[in-house]
Amino acid sequence: MTADALATEMANTERRRLRALVEVRLAEADALHAPDFELVHPSGGVWSKEQYLGGIASGDINYRRFEAVSSIDVMVDGDLAVLRYRSLIDIAVGGQEAGLLECWHVDCYRRDRDGGLWRVRWSQATSIDHA
Repeated sequence: MTADALATEMANTERRRLRALVEVRLAEADALHAPDFELVHPSGGVWSKEQYLGGIASGDINYRRFEAVSSIDVMVDGDLAVLRYRSLIDIAVGGQEAGLLECWHVDCYRRDRDGGLWRVRWSQATSIDHA
């Protein structure tokens, strides 16, 4: 696979992951997140895969919108891919309305050794303040 084709595949995988989170497609979301996944969310806390996907399953984390609004830049080195992009997120967490957030994201994907499946291992979202 060419570098450009792999970059396109990774960007499409990330868009699919975001849609799965918004649409609460948990089996798909589970498959796209590594067992040791961690998210550093815009408030600075860290959620494990169980906390994150469990919160989505329970409705405690309710994405109404989560989409890339810039191109998704992709850097691949062997079995590691790093993605960077800007997003718009409309979310409620724990019943508290966070409203619309614009964020920078850096997501690190790792390819499984056994089948070549790419899964996100680390994700960090940084809120953009336009003030």
